[in-house]
Amino acid sequence: MNLAIFDLDHTLLPLDSDYEWGQFLVRIGAVDADAFAKRNAAFYAQYEAGTLDPVEYLEFALGTLAQYPRKQLDAWHEQFMEEVIRPAIRPAALDLVKRHQDADDLTLIITATNRFVTEPIAHALGVANLIAAEPDVTDAGEITGRLRGIPTSGDGKVIHLNEWLQARGKTLGDFASSTFYSDSQNDIPLLSAVTHPVATNPNALLRAHAQAKGWPIIALFE
Repeated sequence: MNLAIFDLDHTLLPLDSDYEWGQFLVRIGAVDADAFAKRNAAFYAQYEAGTLDPVEYLEFALGTLAQYPRKQLDAWHEQFMEEVIRPAIRPAALDLVKRHQDADDLTLIITATNRFVTEPIAHALGVANLIAAEPDVTDAGEITGRLRGIPTSGDGKVIHLNEWLQARGKTLGDFASSTFYSDSQNDIPLLSAVTHPVATNPNALLRAHAQAKGWPIIALFE
């Protein structure tokens, strides 16, 4: 069995699900529009520049979720899926995932975005395995606003992947072929750890790095 790993935002999706979730909350009036939109945009700009403090951002995002009961959040998320995510899913992304699954590869999405936002998206893409930033929850399932463990970004993706594999009695080296698809220079640590790194819809920094390394570059969408 081989391993196929996918980043989510701007890789399998032509958008950033975390940013779009924030914009959705603004549109439905769940948060103060001016204050939230400005902070959300500032964090997104930091992410694109590679200067984002992931803990600071995740505590902001999870703190927003903690303001509402889980039942309300889940209802809003289904609306978000219908209005924003499902219309954005491209056949090329579904085909890429299916090609690996048809080859009996172990498929996995690993994303810096939190599990609340991304788990339904992973299901919509047909991927059962997900590594994402883990929100702390109460025994009743309510989100507290705190982060569990370390962020799933940068080197953290390598750490979380190794822990996930170890829990299944495996290491990355057990796979004859391991492929990781990503769009961002933030994922160079994990791209460098697999046997087949693929720059997918890459930003300028990752494109330059991939070209220098001779990594394949693909586009699932314009």
